[in-house]
Amino acid sequence: MEDKHISMQGDNCEPDRPAHPGIFPTREAGKSDLLPAERSVDFPVSVVLPAGGTGERTGLQTPKQFCSFLGRPLISYTIQAFERVSWIQSIVVVVAKENMDLMTDIIQRFQHRKVRVVPGGSTRHRSICNGVLALGEGEEERSAADKPKVVIIHDAVRPFVEEDFLYKIAMAAKEQGVTGAIRPLVSTVIATTSEGYLDHSLERAKYRASEMPQGFTYDVIYQAYQKCSESDFEFGTECLHLALQYCGTNAKLIQGPPTLWKVTYKRDLAAAESIIKETLSRSACVITGGSAQAVTLADVLQKAVGALDMELDVIPDLMGENTRYLLNEWNFIQVSVNRSCLSELEASLKDLEAGDRVLLYPLVIIWVHLSTSDELSISGRAVEPAAIMDLASAAKLRNILLYGIQLHQSKDTERWERSVLKVAEIASALIRERSPALVGQLLQA
Repeated sequence: MEDKHISMQGDNCEPDRPAHPGIFPTREAGKSDLLPAERSVDFPVSVVLPAGGTGERTGLQTPKQFCSFLGRPLISYTIQAFERVSWIQSIVVVVAKENMDLMTDIIQRFQHRKVRVVPGGSTRHRSICNGVLALGEGEEERSAADKPKVVIIHDAVRPFVEEDFLYKIAMAAKEQGVTGAIRPLVSTVIATTSEGYLDHSLERAKYRASEMPQGFTYDVIYQAYQKCSESDFEFGTECLHLALQYCGTNAKLIQGPPTLWKVTYKRDLAAAESIIKETLSRSACVITGGSAQAVTLADVLQKAVGALDMELDVIPDLMGENTRYLLNEWNFIQVSVNRSCLSELEASLKDLEAGDRVLLYPLVIIWVHLSTSDELSISGRAVEPAAIMDLASAAKLRNILLYGIQLHQSKDTERWERSVLKVAEIASALIRERSPALVGQLLQA
């Protein structure tokens, strides 16, 4: 018996706890992993992201696509998920007319490169139609190679779409004309009477929830919108249905991963933030400056944070082959031993700035100052906290979160081990939470 699909794009059809994406894209735009030859895409693909919703169900005044966490609006995360895919040619974001300036500002601020903004319509279908038409503008002047063969339509509030699944959608759309993501129904669907009583229920095993993304050849989705009725424009929500009704093209349905969930309610924003924080906190890079004491501390930290589900790479500096960390890592721990240690921290900050990296997420630097008994007896006091605060204030303007940890090297082995473990726990918490409130603080371990 064939499965049937139900259009339920307006609501989350997943359990209350959103699924964690296998790998959330943290690389820069256009830096997707190389696909093997059999996975290459040799035809132009464009994306339409409808983002004109008001977000009533979140209970917030700001539409959910523009709500920010970790310093970025939700829609910027979704754009990045597509922008990093090298074979995607262009992205059209469709927003309400009153949000055109806001969206343009987001594109400029986060240096999105493949994106164009167009005004939306009064309904979902009118907005998507505007996006599709924008892809075809200037067809007379454009070569066949520039015109999209496949158009992927995706919700702006589904930020965790993965490249592997986009590839499946694009290839199926080219071969079949239309394709769409589906997911199993989590709850049984029932029909009610006008008086509010049960009319009948559907057999859940026969049906599927229609999800995003969906893929179409450009000609199919363009013709579907040219032929559809005013009623479709006003009340419809399902693009697959338009393609079937007006073009006779039946969609190939592909089981999607659980990461396709949609940010619908306020709690979903918190879940999305948690997922991104967890992804960013999986690894860190320890810079020792070549000091033997710092290397010894880094080795102990490496073992300690391993128990906290974090991987540490230990390097002497950010020069030579180690410059790759400037582009790929989001967390750094600078270990300094000598009294002029702030110069090492300043050098690392300058290296990050010189790398001309677009910081799409807050980058974390934790300065660990290892003080010895001799140093304390000579200086008479610890590092001046105001100096750290000044550096942190300047770094924060560049989306770099700087924290400090003071560690005293004890001759008591048991006490030393406890202190190092505490450094590992503090560093792990700072990296995981990325709290602006603690920026510039010099914490004691």
